[in-house]
Order: sequence, then structure tokens, then C-alpha cells
Amino acid sequence: MTTADAQPTQPLPDWQRPAEPQRRRRRVWPWIVALVIVVGLAVAAWFAGEAVARNVVETTIRQQVITQLSLPADQDVAVTVEGAVLPQLIGGALRDVTVASDDVVLGELSGDVTVHATGIPIRGDAAAESATASVRLDEAQLRALLATVDGLPAETVGIAAPDITADLDLEIFGAQIPVGVALTPTAVDGDIVLTPASLQLAGATITADELRDRFGRVADLVVKDYTVCIAQYIPAGVTLTGLTVQGGEVVADLDVDGAIITDPTLQANGTCA
Repeated sequence: MTTADAQPTQPLPDWQRPAEPQRRRRRVWPWIVALVIVVGLAVAAWFAGEAVARNVVETTIRQQVITQLSLPADQDVAVTVEGAVLPQLIGGALRDVTVASDDVVLGELSGDVTVHATGIPIRGDAAAESATASVRLDEAQLRALLATVDGLPAETVGIAAPDITADLDLEIFGAQIPVGVALTPTAVDGDIVLTPASLQLAGATITADELRDRFGRVADLVVKDYTVCIAQYIPAGVTLTGLTVQGGEVVADLDVDGAIITDPTLQANGTCA
């Protein structure tokens, strides 16, 4: 063995080793940004479609109300559809709708009207699940309605919660004796009924019996119920169910037959006997 053969083999220096190729790192954030953009576009498209659908539905309801009630074309009618409209259209029914308009004129009856309905089908002949309405009358509107009542001087009618007031005259041997009457409004079989609650004579509060004791049967011209039929002013499918005096207004509560949306006979005005 030679001396050269006895020498140990030395490792190559590190700089002589071939470098391993670096793996290329894929950047994730462009994919996230792209995903966010796509989702954003989808949401924008949904809201754009929702806005268009809502506008179409609310405009259609507004036009139908004006047409069915023969209101002026420029009548301000506010329509509110609760919840997202597109899913409701797909499902075939509007879940919750409120329609409101001020100074709605229905013959001798006028006032601020609000209608609330639920489960309104948009296809087929099904009835709405439920519907109610309210009409608010101020003093002038109440007087216009009561002008049709015999024996009740509508021009003297006022509102003093919880009653309605009126000034009447008892005629005794040609003399006019003024009597103030406080009338409590109620709903009876769909009619408005005004019942005397208290009487004022010469500044003093008296009872109906005391008035009869003083003036006999003549007092019955004052101490009586006044009935007002409103069926001829409202659709047959709408029924008066309650009356209250709130502040300076009389509030009428009405029940609406859900079939009114498809039944022409319920849409036509009712009649008074």
C-alpha cells in the first residue's frame, strides 16, 4: 500500500455541494380576495333583485288599493312588506303587509286608514290568513259622518275622551231648553251606536231619569241611542268591531274577511236596511 493510498478521503466543502431547488410558495391571499369579490357580487345581485321585487310588489299593491277604492290617482298610499320579498314570492305568499293612507274618502265616511294583513297568497284563489283595519276620524270627519243621523245636530258634535259630545235642544211649549249630552260610542252588529253617558242641564250634571222626571216623555227625544250604519260606505267583507275615543280622534276597529282579495261580492259596498 502506498502512502497516498493510506490518506483518508476528505469530504467536499459545503460550497461544492449542489444546492437543492427551493419550493415555490403559492400565495393564498389572491384566492381569498377573489372569493370575497365573488361573494360580494352575489350579495349585490341579491339585493338588486330584492330591491326590484320589493318595488314591483309595493307598487302593485298601491295601484290596486287606489283602483279598488276609487281613490284619486295621486293619493299617498304607504305600503310596507315585512321581510325579504324574493323568498316570499318564491313561497307563493306575502307574510305580513301593512297599507296606510290619510284622509281616505269613502262616501260620507272619511279618515286615516290602516290595513294589516298576513298570509296573503299571490297565486290561486286562497284567502288571506287574517286581516284587520282601523280608521281614525278627527272632529271634522266625525261631524261629516254624523250629519246623516236624524235628530243629532252634527255641527255641535265634539270629541272629549272617552266620549263624544253634542248640544241638543228640548222644546217645551215653544221654548228651547239646551241640553248637553256625552255619548259613548260602541260597535253593535257592525253599526256605530252612540249611547248617552251623562247629561248637562243649566250647567249641572244630571241623570237620564232626572231629566225624565222634569220633562216627561219629551226627554226621550234626547235620552236615546243614536245608530249610524256605515255598511254602505265600506266593502261587504269589512265589519266594524270596535270604537274608542283616543285623544282628539275616534278610532274604529274593523275585521276584514280574508276572502275579500278574490271575492267580488265582498269587495262591493254593503247595504243599510
